[in-house]
Amino acid sequence: MKSSNELRTLLRSIDHRGYPAYKSLAGSYQFTGYSLHIDHVQGDPFASPSSLHVEVAHGAAGFPAAYYQERCARVALQDYLTRRLYARFEDFNFKAKGSGKSGLMSISRCGQEVLERSACQITTSGIIARFHVGFPAFGRTINAGELEKILFDFLPKCVEDALVYQKLDARKVEEAIFLAEDQQAVRRILVEEKLAAFVANDSILPRKSGVSELPMKESVPFTSPASMERTFTLPHRGKISGMAIPQGITLIVGGGYHGKSTLLEALQAGVYDHIAGDGREFVITDDTAVKLRAEDGRSIRNVDISLFINDLPNKRDTTAFSTMDASGSTSQAAGVIESAEAGAGLFLIDEDTSATNFMLRDDFMQQVISREKEPITPFLERAVDLFREAGISTILVAGSSGAFFHIADRILQMDCYHPIDITDRVKALCAEHTAPRIQAPGFGMPDFMRTLPPVRRQSGRERGGRPGQDRRGGNRPDNRHEHMKIKTFGRDSFSLDKETVDLRYVEQLADSEQTSALAHLLRYGLEQVIDGKRTVRQIAGVLADTLDKKGWEPFCASYVPCGLAKPRRQEIFACLNRFRG
Repeated sequence: MKSSNELRTLLRSIDHRGYPAYKSLAGSYQFTGYSLHIDHVQGDPFASPSSLHVEVAHGAAGFPAAYYQERCARVALQDYLTRRLYARFEDFNFKAKGSGKSGLMSISRCGQEVLERSACQITTSGIIARFHVGFPAFGRTINAGELEKILFDFLPKCVEDALVYQKLDARKVEEAIFLAEDQQAVRRILVEEKLAAFVANDSILPRKSGVSELPMKESVPFTSPASMERTFTLPHRGKISGMAIPQGITLIVGGGYHGKSTLLEALQAGVYDHIAGDGREFVITDDTAVKLRAEDGRSIRNVDISLFINDLPNKRDTTAFSTMDASGSTSQAAGVIESAEAGAGLFLIDEDTSATNFMLRDDFMQQVISREKEPITPFLERAVDLFREAGISTILVAGSSGAFFHIADRILQMDCYHPIDITDRVKALCAEHTAPRIQAPGFGMPDFMRTLPPVRRQSGRERGGRPGQDRRGGNRPDNRHEHMKIKTFGRDSFSLDKETVDLRYVEQLADSEQTSALAHLLRYGLEQVIDGKRTVRQIAGVLADTLDKKGWEPFCASYVPCGLAKPRRQEIFACLNRFRG
């Protein structure tokens, strides 16, 4: 490793040269209290900024070991440090002048969720912080003086103020750690008490707007119905009370604009921990929960949807159903089976975004169109067995049909954002009405042994070159080691080479960095794991376990970039299931 003085000397030696000379700076340099690593240098001042990272040893950082030994505390501390470094970078952003992205200093911008990100990792030896810097230039000529200002003036101040414990507010650091440990305690209680979710009293569920995840000001605080209120004792906060939703089938009903979907959206976000001040810090949901919906037009590959769809007029086999253009009902049926395959213990469903013919068929329709002519077994008739036989609970928002009243274990009415337990009253009314058919025969979950075919990469000859050469005739490695090109389009989708993976309706993706991470995981899976023999469960397991045990390194080509956030195992399955290649 070179010294910081050597970096300064090298930097001054390339001043006023052409921009490509910046590439000579790539390497590692020792500064006082940390090491600086220049991983990738941008090609010109208008290209994506350069990738750098710093490493601070635990001795220099000085954080108490108890703050990073357990995973929940470590992730919370990493999140806190990323937010702190982001704030310090904002103070110096574009203070160095030049053309294009000159002077940019950036790191991941965290949202309301606490996610594990590549931007900050705490290892056994220290803290790694990854970020981007726009190397300054006038036109396309190196401006070494401005980069020297960034690397020797701005950056040391940011590192010291954000990554050294003595420079931080110890109380705020402790609060972040303690909140994470309390949230983890609630998650353990959910398992022990066989609960699907918990919503603390005084939680703020509505969001500021459709494009902001900040809490809405002057909104109605949540209060639990007395019949569902539970009090738990947490390690730091002490006693906390709120609504405990038991496993089983829970129905959420009420008039329009009374808060049904707001509650469901809070529950679907409750698979993640949230920062202090979010309002949903103690809206905690079974972390395997999956939000289901219809996805017209999505691809389905070899999914056994026969539990819901059988005897199609065209005689297609629904025990290994495939299509490149699914209907609302087939897509939602596949979503149920794929989510069960992914290990979901809870389904979250909003009637408004579901396929009506998949959810139920009323008596009049069954009289007009006989059951023998209808290939769909509606969700209404499978939900009870999904819980009793497969252990999968359901929380369903319903507004147009009372058929689900007959299968619900618990019924909540949202009234001006206040939940009211109306289970007993509705069950009494159910006794006065003829019950629809609520259970169908022949329940049985698939064996989940489906596989994915390997993706064949083009050879050099197919792309216009000789075997072992690229298009320009140069030597190239074996196809399996040629990384597919990744391009991410926000939270909604990404592409591998020219194949786009549409994730618009995977609603529990909380951050575009999770989408970027899924792109890297899928690329690794296609190149290293998917062989036509491993099942989808095994493939997703390899990807998730590799990320858990080895971190980001296996999934990245030559260096780990800033800008990746860890997805859940359920979203890894969703990504595999939506790849059309």
